[in-house]
Amino acid sequence: MCGIVGYLGPQDPKNIIVEGLKKLEYRGYDSAGVAILNDGKTKRVRAEGKLKNLEEKLAGEKFNGHLGIGHTRWATHGAAVERNAHPHQVGEISIVHNGIIENYLEIKQELLSRGADISSDTDSELVAHLINEEIKKTQNLLQAVQTTLSKLIGAFSVVVMWEKSPDELVAFKDGPPLIVGLNADKNEYFVVSDVQAALQHTKDYVYLEDREVVHIQNKDVKYYSALGAPLKKQVVTLDWNPEQIEKMGFKHFMLKEIYEQPRAVAMAIQPHIDTDKHEVNLKNLGFDKPVDEVFKSIERIIFVACGTSFYAGNVAQYLIEQVSGIPVQVDIASEFRYRKPIIPKNTLVITISQSGETADTLAAIRMAKEKGALTLSITNVQRSSIDREAHGHLYMNSGVEVGVASTKAFTSTLALANLLALQIAKARGTLSRAQEQEYVKSLLAIPSQIEVVLAFDKYFSEASKKLQDFKGFLYLGRGVSYPIALEGALKLKELAYMHAEGYAAGEMKHGPLALIDARMAIVVVAPTDELIEKTISNLQEAKARGGKIISIGTDENPSLKSMSEYYLSIPATSWMTSPLLSVVPLQLMAYHLADSLGYDVDQPRNLAKSVTVE
Repeated sequence: MCGIVGYLGPQDPKNIIVEGLKKLEYRGYDSAGVAILNDGKTKRVRAEGKLKNLEEKLAGEKFNGHLGIGHTRWATHGAAVERNAHPHQVGEISIVHNGIIENYLEIKQELLSRGADISSDTDSELVAHLINEEIKKTQNLLQAVQTTLSKLIGAFSVVVMWEKSPDELVAFKDGPPLIVGLNADKNEYFVVSDVQAALQHTKDYVYLEDREVVHIQNKDVKYYSALGAPLKKQVVTLDWNPEQIEKMGFKHFMLKEIYEQPRAVAMAIQPHIDTDKHEVNLKNLGFDKPVDEVFKSIERIIFVACGTSFYAGNVAQYLIEQVSGIPVQVDIASEFRYRKPIIPKNTLVITISQSGETADTLAAIRMAKEKGALTLSITNVQRSSIDREAHGHLYMNSGVEVGVASTKAFTSTLALANLLALQIAKARGTLSRAQEQEYVKSLLAIPSQIEVVLAFDKYFSEASKKLQDFKGFLYLGRGVSYPIALEGALKLKELAYMHAEGYAAGEMKHGPLALIDARMAIVVVAPTDELIEKTISNLQEAKARGGKIISIGTDENPSLKSMSEYYLSIPATSWMTSPLLSVVPLQLMAYHLADSLGYDVDQPRNLAKSVTVE
């Protein structure tokens, strides 16, 4: 959700922090601010709305200090107004905070009873009050922070500066990510909620674990547990190129990322396929046993995820059950742990999260481990919280995804779902060598086939004005195409703010048929498979009631084409890989409809890329 940038070093903190916050805009926010030392005092500037409003306020401001913190806030406690914006300052202490303090009401009552002057509606300001109380007693920032940490309950990442100590920065976390960037050559130090904020300055990072503290002072960086015990931390060097997070000439990041899908899928499967033998061999998953031994021993699989990742799990359910015969269930992470699920012995719990920081999914994997389950994470960010928690690991390898509405991370996940299904089936003896080769050939062909489907970009660009006239969109699919219908509807809701629902096509007569008239668009995902005739039969019911059909089918399908207002042809592929092709037109449709309506495609209203609180 919120974005954090802390900086200590020789450059102008204002420029470093603002540029860093721009890299974090994808997270979603409604206000922004900075606190930077100047003439030994903290100068704080905050603004409602987008970063451009903050930049306007900062245009004439100069700072001669070399220490500062910045923040983009997504409102939880208190309205999105300037007095609730971060940083929060109490006395000589300034802080930025991401997350939620669950015991804030008790802390607030205690502070008020001691005469505290609380000026905002946030839970975050209370942290600054607590640290300020301690600093008055100890005149030691690290000690004040460690004492305060013991009083907090919830999910939080906090960066703290003290104007009496111009070369000192302290930060701690319990939940949301917080990462230390190191540039020893220039004596520069960064504390950020995402490496993108500092990537153009350094590639060396240390990932803080929960309830750990980092203390940066006098060109020295030390790490401590919540109880003050010194820690040794590993420095991770990332090979991301800053150019990866630029638009490269596309109007929006999302469109760029849609076009990056051929490469993203290729990168996802490349480590795990022998292209000469057309053989799957999942490598470096991190289990303490060989992969096939693990997959032979499991008796049930549970996928846990949210939003788009949940629909990817639904696709994986169809794939794994049909080729391996092992039972699979898919749960929404926010429901999973609260329904007190039964996790039988020999269960593999697989979590999917692009960011690797989704709070509900992180809590689910921790609960699964407590119940004795083996866990496997599918993420796009190595060393993220979920990645670190899991026993085994698979990586999307799709590169930086800036657009809030996920595209290439989704297709990369579908590619990994194919690999998982095949590897599990091989291990359990339900897949012949000939079948494996055919499925692998289909998967290897997908990147070039996506290139073909991207030609629909121009079509939707031209058709977007007409599509605005529909009062709503009903997305339909059967079998493995059903979750793709759900994902297509989600994309339209996220981006174009239009009514859209995804349904299993066989459910038409159980309610949705009542919605259909000439102003209702029926978007059907119907590649040629064993269910195609049943899907066409369902469409006849909608057609008879005046529904306007937009269909996605395989090659030239005369039956489907004749009943459709618009027919979109995708290349022939196996039933397992068809979702990777059929989702692309749905992404393009949502993108162009939203763009034609003038909406912010990369940052849809009320949404955030990384949901790090419940």
